[in-house]
Amino acid sequence: MLDGASSISAYLEEAARLEMPAAALTDHNNVSGAVEFHQTAAQLGIKPIQGVEITTADSTHLTLLAENSEGYANICRILTAGHTQNPRGDCRIPWETLAQHSKGLIVLSGCRRSSVSQAVLRRNLDQAKAELQRLLDIFGRDQVYLEMIHSYLPQTKHLLAGLAALHESTGIPLVATNNVHYLNKETFPVHDLLVCTRTQTRLADIHPERPLNGENYFASPAEMARRFAPYPQALAATMEIAQRCSPALELGKSHFPRFLPDQTPEAAAQLLQELTWAGARRRYSTITPGLRERINHELKIITTLDVADYFLVVWDIVQYAQKKGIRHAGRGSAADSVVAYCLGITNVDSYARGLLFERFLSLERAQKPDIDIDFDARFRDDIADYVYKRYGKEHVASVCTFQTYHARSALRDFGRAFGYSQAELGQLTKNITHCPADGIRSLLGRLPELRRHPLNQPRYAKLIDYCAAVAGFPRHIGTHLGGLVISAQPLTQVIPLQPSAKGVLITQFDKNTIEDLGLIKIDLLSLRTLAAVSDVEKNMRSRGFAYDKIPHGDPRTYARLQKGETVGVFQLESPAQRALQSRLGSEVFEDLVASVALIRPGPIKGDMVEPFIARRRGLEEVTYIHPKLEKILEKTYGVVLYQEQVIEIATEIAGFTPGESDRLRKVMTHFRSHKEMERIGEDFIAKAVANGVERGVAEVIFSYIVGYAGYGFCEAHAAAFADTAYRTAYLLEHHPAQFYAALLNQQPMGFYPPNTLCVQARQRGIEILPLDINCSAVDFTADGSTIRIGLKQVKGMEKAFLESITAERRAAPFSSLEDFIYRTNVSRDVTENLILGGAFDWFSPNRRQLLWYVPTYYQNKQGSLFLESAVETKVPDFPPLERWLREYSVLSLSADRHIMEFFRPKLSQAVLTSKELSKRKEGHVQVAGLVIRPHRPPTRSGRTVVFLTLEDEFGLVDVTIFENVYKRYGEVLFNSPLLQITGEISERDPNQITSVVAHRITSLVS
Repeated sequence: MLDGASSISAYLEEAARLEMPAAALTDHNNVSGAVEFHQTAAQLGIKPIQGVEITTADSTHLTLLAENSEGYANICRILTAGHTQNPRGDCRIPWETLAQHSKGLIVLSGCRRSSVSQAVLRRNLDQAKAELQRLLDIFGRDQVYLEMIHSYLPQTKHLLAGLAALHESTGIPLVATNNVHYLNKETFPVHDLLVCTRTQTRLADIHPERPLNGENYFASPAEMARRFAPYPQALAATMEIAQRCSPALELGKSHFPRFLPDQTPEAAAQLLQELTWAGARRRYSTITPGLRERINHELKIITTLDVADYFLVVWDIVQYAQKKGIRHAGRGSAADSVVAYCLGITNVDSYARGLLFERFLSLERAQKPDIDIDFDARFRDDIADYVYKRYGKEHVASVCTFQTYHARSALRDFGRAFGYSQAELGQLTKNITHCPADGIRSLLGRLPELRRHPLNQPRYAKLIDYCAAVAGFPRHIGTHLGGLVISAQPLTQVIPLQPSAKGVLITQFDKNTIEDLGLIKIDLLSLRTLAAVSDVEKNMRSRGFAYDKIPHGDPRTYARLQKGETVGVFQLESPAQRALQSRLGSEVFEDLVASVALIRPGPIKGDMVEPFIARRRGLEEVTYIHPKLEKILEKTYGVVLYQEQVIEIATEIAGFTPGESDRLRKVMTHFRSHKEMERIGEDFIAKAVANGVERGVAEVIFSYIVGYAGYGFCEAHAAAFADTAYRTAYLLEHHPAQFYAALLNQQPMGFYPPNTLCVQARQRGIEILPLDINCSAVDFTADGSTIRIGLKQVKGMEKAFLESITAERRAAPFSSLEDFIYRTNVSRDVTENLILGGAFDWFSPNRRQLLWYVPTYYQNKQGSLFLESAVETKVPDFPPLERWLREYSVLSLSADRHIMEFFRPKLSQAVLTSKELSKRKEGHVQVAGLVIRPHRPPTRSGRTVVFLTLEDEFGLVDVTIFENVYKRYGEVLFNSPLLQITGEISERDPNQITSVVAHRITSLVS
C-alpha cells in the first residue's frame, strides 16, 4: 500500500509485450493483488508466481515465492502472524514463525534492506554467511537463492560483488531480480510522493525508505542483460525458478463450511428441504401445486450448486436474531427466493409477486448466493459475535475494503508532501466534491463555485497532475460495513488476515475477489431505521402496539404519502421522493415498490420516471408492442422498470431459459462495445423469430431492454425496502412523537439533520422540550405530544459522563451548577457545552454568567490551596442570535426557535414563508431559509441541475436551479448557509408539492 505507482494490469501488459513467460508479484507484507494478478496473467498467457516481500522481527526484508499451493498457504499463515502478533501494529514476522511455515516456499535473500545484504554492505562477510545459514536452516539448501538487484544505488557494485563471493564460498545460487515499483521512469515522482505519504514526510525531508533515484522501473530483458552482464548465471536462475513454480492460488475451489460437522451435501439438502416445507406451512395457508413446483425448483438449483449449507448458515443466524428479539430484514435479490421467504430470511413473498428465482441464483450463471440482511444497528455486533462463536474465530473474519484515491484525499496527501500547511490544504480541498482524482481539472472547469478556487493558480498544476496519476489507487485498507466470510478450514490457509484500525480481524482480499478464492461472503448489515422502529415498538408495547401487526392499506398513511409529507420515512423522504409521492398519488403497496425503484440515477437518466407517472395517472395510454409483454409489464404500465422484467422478456420473447436471460441481463448491464452489443442483439432477435415473433417487433423489444437493462432495479429489493417504507410512514402518521424521538436517537441517518426533524415535529403540534440537567434522559424521550432533548445530544458527551450524571441524579437532583461540577466527573468542556445547550437554564437563564463561574468551580474541585468564591459579577447574557448559534453549535438543533426567526424581520414582506408558499400555485415568488443538502444528481440531458431544500421556521421549500442560473450564482449557492431565492413556482405538475425554480440567488449573511 502506498508503494507501487502502477497497476498490476499495466505491469503484466508490459510483460506480455516483452514476451516474458512468467512474472512474480511480491508486494510488501500483503498479497491483496493475488487474484487480479493470477487472472490477468492467465489471460495474457503469463505464468503467475505469487510471492511477498516480508519484514522480519529485526526489521529486515526477505522475499518469499510460493512454489505451489502449500507455499501460498504458508505465506497466508506467515503474514497473519506478522500482522496480528506485533503490538506496534506494523507487520513484523518472527523467525520462528518462518521456521513453522517453511514448506513450499522458495526464498530469495532479499533487497538492500535484507539481513544478508546489510551484512555485505557493512563488509562483514562472516555475518553475511551467518544470516544466509539461518535461511538455509529454516528453508533448506535447495530453496534459497542469493538475490541480486541492480538499481544504480551507492555501493551497488560492492553489494553485487559481495553476493557473488558468498555464492562462490557457499554454492548457493544467485538470481537476478528487478525491484519494480513503477512502470517507467516518468512515473518515479508519483512513487516518491506515495512513499512520502506512507512515511508522513515531505519532499524536502530525508527518510531511509524514500527512493534515491528513479531506476526501479520495469526493465526490459535487454536492460536486465546489460545490468547483470558479469553474472549470466543469475539471469538464468530466473527461468529455473519460474519452471519450479506453479500457479499457487486454487481459484474457485469451495471453502464454505458444512452447517453441521461431518455433514454430507445430501444431508444438508435434506435438512434444508425439511426446514423449507415447515416454513412454507407457516407462511402459506395452502400449498398449491404451483407453489410446490416453485419450491421444488428452487431446492433443486440450490442442491445442484451445493449451497444448501449457505442457506442453513443464514437461517441459523436469523433464528438467533429472532430468539434474542433483534429486528432484522432481508433484502437484495435474495428476496426473489421463496425458500428464503419460508426460512424467515426475507419478508417478500416472491411467489405471490411472480418474481424469478434466477435473478438471485441460476445454474447458468453458477455464481455463489449473496444474501444481505439488515439488523437493528445497535445489535449488529452481537450477531457477528454469535457467528464467531458458532464457527470459531479461526474460521470467520470481516471482509476488507480498499479505500481508493479520490480528489480530496489525493490533494491532501500530496499537498502535505509538497509542504503545504494545514490551512492551505483546507483551502485547496474546500468545495472539491467527491470525484475521481483524475477529475480535478474537469471539476474546476465545470463548477461555477470553483471559479476563483486556488487550484486554478498555475503553481498547483503539478499537484493536480500527480493526483490524476493515482486515481483509483488503494490508499488504505478498511472494514466492509457488514461482510463476514466463513471457511470450513482455518481461514489462514486460504487468505491472510490482519487487524483493522479498530482491532477487528479482516481479510486481505475485498468482496470482489473473495468469491474467486472459493469463499462466500454473508452481509450482516446495520440499519438505524430498524433500531428506530424497535424503539417505537418498545415504548408503545403497553398500548398493545406491534410493528409487525401494522395494518396494510391504511387510508391515513396513504393520504400522508399522497401529500408528500414523508420526512423521516425510510427511502421516501428525499426531495425527489416527496415530489414523486405527491405526483404519483400512491394508493397501493405496488406504488411504493415502484417509487423505491424509480428515484435512482439509472431510471432518471433512462427517462423512465415521467412515462411511468403519466401512465399510472391515466394521462398516457399504456400500449404493448407484443401481447406477451402485457403480463410482464402490466404492473409497471408498460415501462421496463425492474431487472426481473428483463429476464422475463428474454424468456418469453426469445425462448431463453431464466438462467440464460439473467446472464443476458448481467452482460447488458455492464458497458459493452457496439460490436458486442450487435452480436448479443442478433442472437436475441434470431431466437425471438424462431419463437414466433416478427423480426421487426423483436428488434424493437431488444431496443427496449438494451435501453433499460442497465437502469433497471431489482424488484425484490425494492419490495423489501417498500415494506419498511410503508411501516415507517404509518408510524409517522399515527405515532409522530414516538417516531420522531426514535429517529433523533439514531442520528446520523436519513436525508435531513436533527434540526429539520424538530421543525417537522413542531409542525405536527409536538413540543420540543429543552435540555434539562435534571429532567433529560440519556436519549430523546417522547411523552404524549412532547419530546425532551436527551443528554447524549450534547457535543463531546461520552458514555462515562452520562453514567456519572445518571448515577448521581438517582441519589438526588442537582441543586446548582456548582453541585453538578462537584458531584460528577464531567469534563470542563462538556460542562460548558451543557450550559450553552440550556441544561442549567432552570438554575439561571443567563448562560454567559454560568460560564463565568465554571473556571472557579473546577479550580475548587481540584483542591486549590486557596479556595475561591465565584465573584458575583453581573455578566450580560449573549445576544439572542449569538445565544441561539451557540446552542445550535453544541446540540445541532434548537428546541424552540429557528434561525430564520432572527432574519425574518429584516426581510421584505414579499419574501414568503414555506407555509405561505404552499398556498400558491403559480407566479413569481421570493423565499428564504437555511440551505439543506444541495446536490447535483445525474440528468438525462447531461446538463447540470442543482436541487436543494430551504428550511424556515414553518417547514421546507424545494428549489431547482437550472444550469444557466447555477453558472451565474454557483459561488453564492455553495458558500452560504442562508439564502434568499427569487424565482417562480414550478408548473410542471399541479399535484406536485409546491417548489420553486430559481432565477436569482443572494446570501442572507455577509
